[in-house]
Amino acid sequence: MKIFIFFILLSISSFLFSQENKDYLHRRDTLIEIGRQAFFDKKLPLLKTITTQVDSLYKETKDSILLAKYYHFKALENKLTYTNDSAFYYYHLSKDISKKIHDSLAVGRRLLSLANLQRQAKDFLGSEISSIEALQYLEPINSNLYLESVYNNLGLVSEELGQNTDALNYYFKAIESNKLNKNDIGYLYITNNIGLLYQKQNQHKKAITYFNKGLSKDSIKEKHPTQYAFLLENLAASNDLLGKKENVLQQYNEVLNTREKLKSNNELSITHINLADYYKNLDQNQKALYHNYEALKYAQQTQNNKRWLEALKNLSELTKGEESKQYLEEYITLNDSLFQNERRLKNQFAKIRYETDKKEKENVVLKTENQQKQAEILYHKQQKTIGWLAAAVGLLLFGFSVMFYFQRRRKLLYQAQLQQIQVREHERQQIAKSLHDEVAGDLRLLHHKLEKSNLLEEAQKLDAVKENVRNLSHQLSSVSFDKVPFKDQIINLVSDYFEPDFKIKVNGLQNYDWTTINNSIKRLLYLSIRESIQNCKKHAKASKITINFSVRKKYVHLGIIDNGIGFNTTVNKKGIGLQNLQERIEELNGKLTINSEVGKGTQTSIQIPLNGWTNKNTFS
Repeated sequence: MKIFIFFILLSISSFLFSQENKDYLHRRDTLIEIGRQAFFDKKLPLLKTITTQVDSLYKETKDSILLAKYYHFKALENKLTYTNDSAFYYYHLSKDISKKIHDSLAVGRRLLSLANLQRQAKDFLGSEISSIEALQYLEPINSNLYLESVYNNLGLVSEELGQNTDALNYYFKAIESNKLNKNDIGYLYITNNIGLLYQKQNQHKKAITYFNKGLSKDSIKEKHPTQYAFLLENLAASNDLLGKKENVLQQYNEVLNTREKLKSNNELSITHINLADYYKNLDQNQKALYHNYEALKYAQQTQNNKRWLEALKNLSELTKGEESKQYLEEYITLNDSLFQNERRLKNQFAKIRYETDKKEKENVVLKTENQQKQAEILYHKQQKTIGWLAAAVGLLLFGFSVMFYFQRRRKLLYQAQLQQIQVREHERQQIAKSLHDEVAGDLRLLHHKLEKSNLLEEAQKLDAVKENVRNLSHQLSSVSFDKVPFKDQIINLVSDYFEPDFKIKVNGLQNYDWTTINNSIKRLLYLSIRESIQNCKKHAKASKITINFSVRKKYVHLGIIDNGIGFNTTVNKKGIGLQNLQERIEELNGKLTINSEVGKGTQTSIQIPLNGWTNKNTFS
């Protein structure tokens, strides 16, 4: 009887526990869904409330899924307030928590969000890296819904990098994923992107084919009015550019009415820009002015910087006198501000990646130290049974000590040499700062006075001198790897010079732990790459550069290959930049080899020892 009662009580307890667990999961999932919907509906106060509730529930239950979701919702809050650097930071935290609990879907989704933010900040290489990492998590679990979005983003990034063939391939992969999840909205976006790609290449007939494919979807206007407006607007643009103007105005007005009903203020700025251009081409300047004013209003409301700039530029051309001058000055100020903001975001993104990677490495170090302590305990226990090996071990240690002494002596000599280099780098930095802050500042003030005195020719010449001083200060200034790691410095450098007709490919950068390499060596590698890229653009007329990194046991190797015009190394003298580079390499006992022939490009090889060897610098 007692056993029977025991089993009854156990069954009741199990039932209550199961029911309680179901209730908790329902509560958690409902809370998460409300938060997601609040973001899509752009209800920031509600999203903040849900975020606070998620945090409270996490503190109560210690459920890591809730912690990851809390950081996710914090990122969404910052997206709604256009603070993308903070959004990037919280997405990173959410992704790292999801990695720890092996939630591949969540990791892939967060990486996709990071990639989208990087693309919007024009950090295209960073976006490509995040997207490819997302594929590593989403492809094994066949998450076609998000694979579609990742491939679509890779298509957009490839377009920006001038890789149109790759872009088309990614879009078609997105279409294949879309067929499996049967998502009409995704299909319409991808079809529209393919049409836009052909439109940018002036292949308007192909573009129109894809726009019409999207518009032919059943009841698209009623079911998906936002996508309908995109497709119809782009169809109108291609028809206009082909000279088929019969229905263009009607189509633009229909798009305008649709977006006004949807209150799509961001897209309204685009439509008004298109209408302004349409009327401007017909010399109907008053109507063009009206639509440009409207475009400016909506662009400012939604922080649509691209359309904001277009509206200011158009207004500066359509107006006259002081009004035109005012719009032009606003355009220049905003354009400069956006450029600085893009650079700031790139650096901020790189800093966040550095800090999160640093935390992961610290966790690995702590784990390693714990393992080492356990190993030491085991070692002491084993000492009692392996005492007879002590003599042999002693001899081995003596041998290693002798080797260590000579190696350490050589290393200390090399470290002393590195310290001397760092002192010289500090001197260069001080000179650069003086040129930039004092000399350039004085020249700027003098330039302003000359302009006020209407000495424009003298002011222009002084401005050229100021730019030369500024460029010299930048050449002298050093780079720091304390806040932004070496990998990200190289990616930023390549991004700054990368153009559709000047492609740069980097191999091996991600394969090594650069934190173990001395900063002086990394600085030399960075400056070598910068000097080579500048030479290729200025002198070699190259369209492609390949940069190869490799780290061996005793040295670091950098190889740079370009397809430029080349030169005769037995005749051409080395320029100042190359001479400075050779001097830096010699300071580190490195080896510089340059192979070049006229018409066959140039191959530059730089080998830097990790502990100091003799150097040879050759041209062949």
